[in-house]
Amino acid sequence: MDILFNMRAFVCVAETGSFTAAAQRMDLTTSYISRAVATLETHLRTRLLHRTTRRIALTEAGQRYLHRCEQILGYIEEAEAEASEAHARPVGNLKVHAMTGIGQHYLIKAIAGYSEKYPDVSFDLTLANRTTDILDEGYDISVVIAQELPDSGFISKQLGTTYSVLCASPGYVEKHGAPRQPADLSRHRCLRLVNNVMALDKWLLDGPDGQELVPVTQTPFQVNTADAMTEAIKAGMGIGVLPVYSAISGLKDGSLMRVLPSHSLFPLGIYALYPSRQFLDAKIRTWVEFLREFLPERVAADEQAVAAFSPRLGTPGGAGLTANGAEVFAGKPAPTAARDSAS
Repeated sequence: MDILFNMRAFVCVAETGSFTAAAQRMDLTTSYISRAVATLETHLRTRLLHRTTRRIALTEAGQRYLHRCEQILGYIEEAEAEASEAHARPVGNLKVHAMTGIGQHYLIKAIAGYSEKYPDVSFDLTLANRTTDILDEGYDISVVIAQELPDSGFISKQLGTTYSVLCASPGYVEKHGAPRQPADLSRHRCLRLVNNVMALDKWLLDGPDGQELVPVTQTPFQVNTADAMTEAIKAGMGIGVLPVYSAISGLKDGSLMRVLPSHSLFPLGIYALYPSRQFLDAKIRTWVEFLREFLPERVAADEQAVAAFSPRLGTPGGAGLTANGAEVFAGKPAPTAARDSAS
């Protein structure tokens, strides 16, 4: 039994005063409307309408039930209107999961820009370095970095690509020198960044001569966030892997320098995941569209900045030469020990 249809038929009969008029309004036959009301009365075990050959009238129970039906059908209309509006206009709360580095360095700025355009959308952002089951954990969208995505059944949109670079502090290079080639890393203190998108015990470097695998079997330090790794490298603890977005600030202010600047590692895609393409909520659709415009520009700008603040590639080990012949690291004259190690 379609209880909602039968309720609508009963309300229409009560409003129009006859089965015939109700049938005309609902574009159905009179007998169909009569059966709907009779079925409803049988279900309730209560007579709702007094029927005569000339007119119908509500019973006392029918009057009470009519009031409840009007309330219920009104709530349903409101719910349908809200749902339709959500499909057409971005409004409401958007629950977002993102991996920590991407979230801190890109998404918060993206949220600020999106909120200026769509002020009726609020955000609940969770940062965690793991993939998540969107449905089980109640997220509208997840932004992750990965070499490839598992077959989850979710819709995915690629927002961009990123990679990592090897960095050290100027103090470390002054004391220990800079590696000239990937094999030299075996003689350095290599720090390990622990997460689920980078191998823990090996670094696969992409360079001008192809790929080279460097084992990292021992380490004096490992940590599970890029920002913590950045601080460890700045403190002179060794050479570590940093995502481009985490290395930018230190390269600009000189607290970090890039080593083996012709090499990069851990190329990763940046993806937005969400449950369904059909009847997509407007706030999810516009958020994904905004990210697809926002992120590639920022990622490209960061990559250009890394290149600009990396050592020039004029000599082995990445040290370059200025116009007057002085070697530079991160846009500054190289430390004495670094110059000696490259000579």
